[in-house]
Amino acid sequence: MSDFSLKASVRNDLGKGASRRLRRANEQVPAVVYGGNKDAQSIAVEKTAFYKAIEDESFFSSVITLVIEGKEEQVVVRDLQRHPYKPLLTHADFLRVDATHEITMNVPLHVTGEEACVGIKDQDGELHVLANEVAISCLPKDLPDYLEIDISNAEVGTTLHLSDLILPAGVTSVDLSHGEDHDNAILSITKMKVRATEDDEDEGGESESGSDGEEDNSAE
Repeated sequence: MSDFSLKASVRNDLGKGASRRLRRANEQVPAVVYGGNKDAQSIAVEKTAFYKAIEDESFFSSVITLVIEGKEEQVVVRDLQRHPYKPLLTHADFLRVDATHEITMNVPLHVTGEEACVGIKDQDGELHVLANEVAISCLPKDLPDYLEIDISNAEVGTTLHLSDLILPAGVTSVDLSHGEDHDNAILSITKMKVRATEDDEDEGGESESGSDGEEDNSAE
């Protein structure tokens, strides 16, 4: 599990106008932290560290330490709101976590072994990734940055499902907890489709043209 820490301050000046003023100052991002049998608290997160953290994929599947005016809160990201066309964060939602209670998170799925994959390298297959994230449940201490599945030995015609994932200790699949009917496919390897090239199309056109010419000559 990655180690992320963000500094924040309590935000007493509330409302849309206050949030806009905060964003214009360009030093902090308005946010809220809630849950954990405590009242929701409006905060402002230090912008530079926040923007750097979200560049790391694992940030979104990690327990984050929020240092709010010297007091630490363990949280996870629940939502990020972004400007419709500018590369700006406009608001963030953080959920408090309890070390003794399981949390549900979506974590990234990484596919490994593609270069060595039998179906791709030797059988002219192509990979279709059907899920980029997997919903899991675990205690905060067991939260993985991502899950991996190795396709080195997978052949053409292979379809792998959630049940094919090897989950870390203490981690369960949310979908599989609802029964076998929820054992969704996460990737497949199929025979690569043969697509006509431009040269093939040109040759076809010339052949048809030549045939037309011969018919015209015979008609004369």
